[in-house]
Amino acid sequence: MNEKNSIKLEYEILQNDFTRAGEASSNIKKILKQLGIEAKIVRKVAIATYEAEMNIVIHSYGGKIKVIITEQYVDIYAIDKGPGIKDIELAMKEGYSTAPNHIRELGFGAGMGLPNMKRCADEFNIKSSPNGKTEVYMRIYISK
Repeated sequence: MNEKNSIKLEYEILQNDFTRAGEASSNIKKILKQLGIEAKIVRKVAIATYEAEMNIVIHSYGGKIKVIITEQYVDIYAIDKGPGIKDIELAMKEGYSTAPNHIRELGFGAGMGLPNMKRCADEFNIKSSPNGKTEVYMRIYISK
């Protein structure tokens, strides 16, 4: 599988849809296992996409997860429709969360989403503006 023969996946993620939350990351994990990708890499991709998916469900007006799988790497794009992040540096700190109480009571919003995504990714970039969309890019290498 080269870049031209890559696998491209895209999932629509809805705001506050906790019944379907986790489906995208679960499907991606299943596909990577079927491709025979090393378990350690599958785990990193699954965690990163799950955290991105949950951040879209909890903190945005909805968005998409796009994944490109090649022989060398997995690219993950999490793009939401807003409302954006006011202070990215603060949002990257473990334990910092803007999740409301009713989300925390469900067991989500512990402030580990972005730090976990960065920890799992070999390359990580986030762009956001207040009242705008947020774009997270992650690359996880399959082989270096």
